[in-house]
Amino acid sequence: MLFRPQYTINTIYNLDPKQLKEIGIKAVFSDLDNTLIAWNNPNSAKEMDDLNQKLKANGIKLVVISNNNAERISKVLNPYGIEFIAKARKPLPTGINEELKKLNLNKDEVMMVGDQLMTDIPAANRAGVKSVLVEPLVKTDKWNTRINRFFEKFIFAFLKMRKPVTFKETLQNG
Repeated sequence: MLFRPQYTINTIYNLDPKQLKEIGIKAVFSDLDNTLIAWNNPNSAKEMDDLNQKLKANGIKLVVISNNNAERISKVLNPYGIEFIAKARKPLPTGINEELKKLNLNKDEVMMVGDQLMTDIPAANRAGVKSVLVEPLVKTDKWNTRINRFFEKFIFAFLKMRKPVTFKETLQNG
């Protein structure tokens, strides 16, 4: 299903690199706003850097796939040396497919993590990579994301009819 995440976890920061290696993950693609950092506080990047270092130490690459513009993303990521794709056009798989090809990785070696059912999860599912839904880091959103959140309520209700979407501290099937 387009909007059903393959996995859920309460926050990207609880991903366990050893578990990721066990399931063959070589790269974690991640959304930026409300997944890695609070959208309204681009200086909240310490945890992001710690995660990047933890993943890197385990041979796993972190790449940000965002619909934001390159100027906004580079201000946050360049000090940490984290690569990114800007204007990724999610929910289309364009940015994910571009990075897959660039890194020469198979689809089963990549996981896309994001906080939005309307953009991140469909992009991952369309690209054929593992999709992971996290809870947003903060409960507020930019004006354009608020529109998506409105429609997400209906999708969550539909998904709940089949199987509830829950978030825990460890990676679990969505």
